[in-house]
Amino acid sequence: MDILQKARIFGAVPYPSRLMPKKLLIITDDSGESLEIYYARHRFLEAGWRPVIAATKRKLLHGVLHDFEPDWNTYVERPGYRIPSELAFAQVKVAEYAAVLCIGGRAPEFLRHEPGVVRLIREFHRRGKWIFSICHGIQILIAAGIVRGKKLTCYRNVRLELEQAGGRWVDRQSVRDGRIITSQTWESHPEFYRDIFAALDKS
Repeated sequence: MDILQKARIFGAVPYPSRLMPKKLLIITDDSGESLEIYYARHRFLEAGWRPVIAATKRKLLHGVLHDFEPDWNTYVERPGYRIPSELAFAQVKVAEYAAVLCIGGRAPEFLRHEPGVVRLIREFHRRGKWIFSICHGIQILIAAGIVRGKKLTCYRNVRLELEQAGGRWVDRQSVRDGRIITSQTWESHPEFYRDIFAALDKS
């Protein structure tokens, strides 16, 4: 590997436009699910894409790990990885991205109240770009008002919010409706990313 190739990997030298990988925007923040963030980043890098993590500001995020214990009636939350965000939502130019992914965890609980995040999702939807959501990420899609009349899935304890917003909850690991693909939890990764890349390969 030559110096130019190494520099491009670390972002020091731009790719020529004809070699630029397609870009995917990852929306998350503090209390985003670590497994979902890193799996997405690594899976898209593996496939030759450029995933970009966006948050309310550029910082080292506090990720979390949501796990399931047999004697708990809901998930438990543990500290996760520290994950750097690469840019703030205000810096995102939707035209540069082919798709957006809303990560789960507790981050969507407050991100759905961020006008800038809602505007981004609406703009992706208006332009007919791909929108992906996992677990609690559906709360952002609900806030953007794009779920009515669609078949979607999410973590089962967010099902009521989805149905009250006019969406139809489907009990499958991954569900596609038009240009939106949704999944239930990080346990859904195999089905979710199989559907994502099958769709992207055809688009």
